[in-house]
Amino acid sequence: MDEYEPRLDEGIEAVFPKMVQWRREFHQFPELSFHEEKTPARVAHFLKGLGMKVREGVGGRGVVAVLDGTKPGKTVALRADMDALPIQDEKSCPYRSRIPGVMHACGHDGHMATLLGLAEVLTGMREAIAGRIVFLFQHAEEVIPGGARQMIEDGALEGVDTVYGVHLWTPLPSGVVGLREGALMAAADSFHIDIIGKGGHGGLPHEAIDAVAAASHLVVNLQMIVSRQLDPLKSGVISVGRIQGGSTFNIIAEHCSLEGTVRTFDPKLRQYIQERIGEVAEQTCLMVGARCDYEYGWGYPPVINDRTEAHRMAEVARSLLGNEQVWGILPVMAGEDFAYYLQQKPGAFCLVGAGNREKGFVYPHHHPQFDFDEQAMKVAAKLLGRSSLAYLSAGCEKESAPSS
Repeated sequence: MDEYEPRLDEGIEAVFPKMVQWRREFHQFPELSFHEEKTPARVAHFLKGLGMKVREGVGGRGVVAVLDGTKPGKTVALRADMDALPIQDEKSCPYRSRIPGVMHACGHDGHMATLLGLAEVLTGMREAIAGRIVFLFQHAEEVIPGGARQMIEDGALEGVDTVYGVHLWTPLPSGVVGLREGALMAAADSFHIDIIGKGGHGGLPHEAIDAVAAASHLVVNLQMIVSRQLDPLKSGVISVGRIQGGSTFNIIAEHCSLEGTVRTFDPKLRQYIQERIGEVAEQTCLMVGARCDYEYGWGYPPVINDRTEAHRMAEVARSLLGNEQVWGILPVMAGEDFAYYLQQKPGAFCLVGAGNREKGFVYPHHHPQFDFDEQAMKVAAKLLGRSSLAYLSAGCEKESAPSS
């Protein structure tokens, strides 16, 4: 499909101003996970206008559109997420969020604009498509259980042979693509521990059981699981993000609660940490005479790229950007429910650099001043488009090859 690459690239360049406009409109009117209404409606309206077969309400609030090529072949799925985060937008730009306390602080607005632009270009290139391309606009990536699993259960991947996705990523500079075969992003779990002691006077600690003191020891002891009980060659993270207990300065707290997250890549290690947290919590509380209730929330599984499809996407990226701009990166401890698609179908997920210090795009994801270099959307659209055509072309050639 090399002969179609210039046409694809020229189409993306031509539609890019509209991609910027769409992205900024999405940014001004964000919607939280599982509350997407106007966003999917607008996406579906545009895709219908392109003449695609569109299904709305997939898995609850998702949108699936199908573009049939002029020749038979395999099916590629491309995914963009639609939800925003409960963060107050602190930017001063003209397109800052107009919804108080809600913001696109992770690039999902750019993901939607990227896929809409690509859909418009590919619709005008049907003769280049040997098979079909399915566009998945997914709700609720940010909140467990996530929209991916719901859409899969509602048939979003029926007939699909492979699936690709990208994440605009400000830790990487604009113009760079980062990916790897195998584990790219971590399983993202959570835990909640309630410690029950015995309240009492702050000056008479011997008559009480201090839940805050027990919690303090527990925070330290949990870190020992990773630092002293795991194989140093295996990756794991236990982070306590919230600790809450007590009511005033001179009362020993009877209750204290902790919440945190666990990040792993290995399924056996994931299971081990889940069990070990409960054991450490119980033993720590027992040491001071307290007791605890422990709940573990299984979040998204790790994002595991298929070797063949990761290599295909890497080759496409090199042809697009040059060898030096395609980085083999280390795994990232962030989570992504794109993992569910990769559990069902071979495919690849990559990070498209969207940071730019000269333009001031330096803030991390989920930050109140998060923004990204919109030029990255062109790279993302070309990468997804070229990868899709390369896969479909390879499938067509394989099917048409004479048998020996």
